[in-house]
Amino acid sequence: MTVYLIADVKVTDDSWIPDYAASVHGIAEKHGGKYLSRSANITTLEGTPLDTTVIALIEFPSKEAAEAFAGDPEYAPFAKARQAGSVSKLFVIDDSDATGGIPYLPAG
Repeated sequence: MTVYLIADVKVTDDSWIPDYAASVHGIAEKHGGKYLSRSANITTLEGTPLDTTVIALIEFPSKEAAEAFAGDPEYAPFAKARQAGSVSKLFVIDDSDATGGIPYLPAG
């Protein structure tokens, strides 16, 4: 089942960004990941604005693939640098519909 990794990142020290941006998409790709967005253009349509610098959305073929990416030893130094230079949260969601009412999504 397709899943989406959502990275919500508030940069506190941007020294890690050039190496991370140049390398991590290749590591994600190794696990079947495809970046759908890595954007700082965040517009709040409703609610309290996020205290976020960038949001990345990466599609993976499965939860296991997303977990393999996050746990990849090649990714570890980039993750450590991101964690040291930001306040960040990573989430994985699947492609299901929680209420089961959208016919083109699997019920979840």
